[in-house]
Amino acid sequence: MITPGLARQDGIHLPNLHTREEFCGHTVLQALRRATEILAAQVSVRDALERTRSSEFHSWVVEDEGSIVGIVNGTMLESAVANGRAEQYLMSLFDSLEFPHVHADHPLHLALERMSKAHIDILPVVNRADAHKLEGIATLHDVLGSYGWDSSFQPT
Repeated sequence: MITPGLARQDGIHLPNLHTREEFCGHTVLQALRRATEILAAQVSVRDALERTRSSEFHSWVVEDEGSIVGIVNGTMLESAVANGRAEQYLMSLFDSLEFPHVHADHPLHLALERMSKAHIDILPVVNRADAHKLEGIATLHDVLGSYGWDSSFQPT
């Protein structure tokens, strides 16, 4: 986890109160992209881990018959395999059907906060009338880019 002081020291400037006010009109809609990597809830944990090894992301939306049931990250998948759950369906990893998400009209900083809290790099953007209907995703890269973060920057 990057703390604000360490991030600033390394030349990474995360959004603060001033930045949030400056960008308060920016919404998730500006960072919305089509979800290209969706995992089926009835896939085994082992198969999901194999499918995601070459992914550009570290977390993925899980759907069951077109409805979002959750989101998994690589750590969850690896932990499930290590705990003998490799052959179980992805659906078995979820205790409830609640998952971190945002709506397209939410402010960008809310997406960033929810990604940070859940330790994920993508966030489902869902329909207001049906939180299990996916409209797209917001990626950490795109949200930070909206704040002017340069992804080519490499801290020393």
